[in-house]
Amino acid sequence: MIAPMIVAGFGFRQGTGLASLRDALALAQEGQPAATHLATAADKAAALMPLAEGLGLPLRGLSPEEIASVATYTHSPASLAARATGSLAEASALAAAGPGARLLGPRHVSPDRMATCALAASLTIQEFLP
Repeated sequence: MIAPMIVAGFGFRQGTGLASLRDALALAQEGQPAATHLATAADKAAALMPLAEGLGLPLRGLSPEEIASVATYTHSPASLAARATGSLAEASALAAAGPGARLLGPRHVSPDRMATCALAASLTIQEFLP
């Protein structure tokens, strides 16, 4: 049996450190399968690269069109205004995991409130395009 792709989607504030990103990921993964891929908005991908490299996981930066209007559990007014979706973390995870993906739960917020992370599972095996 081939395991589904598990995408950790991230949202975070400018200047967020690696520790905050790791904390958000750790919270999201509690009781869940480990992430196999990371994703966020394309304009934030460079800031997430150190985490991806440290974990040895591929990272996908998503266009505004891929993120906009993705239905999410969370409905943040700030995210709606900035990204046209309720949660960048949840929308990134779902968009990168592909059609039919499902969230494994709502986003998790790092203790310092600088980063959020949500996990989504793909329903099909697919190529993960950067």
